[in-house]
Amino acid sequence: MSKPDVISPEQAGTLYGLFVERANRTPDKIAYQYFDKNAWLSLSWRDMRAAVARWQAALNKEGLQRGDRVAIMLRNSPQWVMFDQAAMSLGLVVVPLYTVDRPDNIAYIVNNAEVKVLLFENAEQWQALRTVREQMTSVVRLISLEKVNDSTEARLCSSADYLPDAAQLQAAVAVDIRELASIIYTSGTTGKPKGVMLSHHNMLSNAHAALDTFTVRADDLYLSFLPLSHTFERTCGYYLQVMTGATVAYARSIPLLSEDLLTVKPTIMVSVPRIYERVYSAIRTKLEEGSPLKRKLFHFAVETGWAKFLHDQGRGGWKPGFLLWPILQHLVARKILDKLGGRLRVAISGGAALAAEISRVFVGLGLSVVQGYGLTETSPIVTGNSLENNYPDSVGQPIRDVQIRLGENKALLVKGPNVMMGYWRNEEATRAMIDADGWLNTGDTARISETGHVYITGRIKEIIVMSNGEKIPPGDMEQAVLHDPLFEQVMVYGEGRPYLVVVAVMNPDVWLHFAEETGVRPDMPEALTDSRVQGKILKRIALNLREFPGYAKVNRVLLLQDPWSIENGLLTPTLKIKRSKVTERYAEEIKQLYEGH
Repeated sequence: MSKPDVISPEQAGTLYGLFVERANRTPDKIAYQYFDKNAWLSLSWRDMRAAVARWQAALNKEGLQRGDRVAIMLRNSPQWVMFDQAAMSLGLVVVPLYTVDRPDNIAYIVNNAEVKVLLFENAEQWQALRTVREQMTSVVRLISLEKVNDSTEARLCSSADYLPDAAQLQAAVAVDIRELASIIYTSGTTGKPKGVMLSHHNMLSNAHAALDTFTVRADDLYLSFLPLSHTFERTCGYYLQVMTGATVAYARSIPLLSEDLLTVKPTIMVSVPRIYERVYSAIRTKLEEGSPLKRKLFHFAVETGWAKFLHDQGRGGWKPGFLLWPILQHLVARKILDKLGGRLRVAISGGAALAAEISRVFVGLGLSVVQGYGLTETSPIVTGNSLENNYPDSVGQPIRDVQIRLGENKALLVKGPNVMMGYWRNEEATRAMIDADGWLNTGDTARISETGHVYITGRIKEIIVMSNGEKIPPGDMEQAVLHDPLFEQVMVYGEGRPYLVVVAVMNPDVWLHFAEETGVRPDMPEALTDSRVQGKILKRIALNLREFPGYAKVNRVLLLQDPWSIENGLLTPTLKIKRSKVTERYAEEIKQLYEGH
């Protein structure tokens, strides 16, 4: 086990200063691993410094002024880091873009931030950008990592032509730690995205304070797959890694994640709940196909592991069953955890709520799952569970220097060095979010336990108010329904209505098996509305909602086969459901669910 080699915000000064300090301290250590063509390759901090120098020299020729904005539209890669650091060395402000975002949304962000330089990846992206290029009037340079042929666009060039063969790293432009470092546009489930202004101090202090919650060592290996345009990954999977000298391996893609976990064998994984939900769903499907003895052994292992976890945390007594734990580890737990690489010592979950049942299973199998909470506007971490004081059904306690309290309607309020500078060119929205005393209203409702752990109970704007005045927080219900592998996506609806309905996208593989078992041909158009299918599905939904209060009764269900996506406008780039858009798209079908009432 290596000792922590942590660079403090004071030693770093800026996010670029953090990078330089790391490269100076451990030049020969492996910084990044990535897959290129047929093999996994590595770059040391010395290699990264040389690459950043080339990007710095190229950008310096554009005549950009300190504070000008430049944008990155790449998948996670060493080039993302190179461009980010080179830009910051020149005092430029970095605007990350989602590679999967719609062209009109990208054009809006580029114009709103008056982006001067845009770095993207390939010809496929260019085909999308090409449709809005005339709208992006502020851009003076479009750079593609791969060669793109288009003689009609004078601003376009490839990185191979743009970068010098070699360059010496020049002294950085003098920037104060509290100056603007990045504008990160929230994807927003309604309205146009807003640009969150984060300073160097915001992100440096947030990453450093997070280390009090979970230690990151120089010998740790991350597997990075959440987009770096997501603040959660950028702070926890990038700046925190530079701060501690750990190594990051960039996953090839989500579909290849299972293979990459086995190859890379990470010690730390930073993820949103959807990944854990998919693994859990696969475990459940396999158990259903297995023998009753296997199911019994699995549940016994989880219950024993969970009891042992509580005992180790000082919240439960010793049990004789603990003597069997080494055998249960060998027979059950290790076989499952080996599919995650076999070396994970901590799995961090954030970005949305992780269902208690799912965290209980992983913790029971011996994987340390720590849940946290935050938002782009707080750089992003507000709270987190520590390994030593882990309440997996909570989002943990406030990290160092961050204050929290409950405001009107039990809204969670936050104050601290992580709170954003404000929204870019939107003082009205800033005032609506942050009061005169510096308290930021997260928009989430919460309760705080006697131990100081925070439990997110809902989202103020997403509360469903039924016609009888009953107030329903749909998020927890949707998570519960998603425990069933039959469903891929779920939305609870009932605003101003007498009862709740569920709109659900089916998991195609499980749906085929389910339909055949029900005696229905799955390829028939009327299969999803067949009374036998509907009846069985309502029973399955009710089973998953059995622990909820009486209000959580779902009377009808609309079943869909076409998934909601960013491309069809029903998901944000961070994969949140655009409730109003889904409701609008299926308005007629939803209306029919209430006929006769």
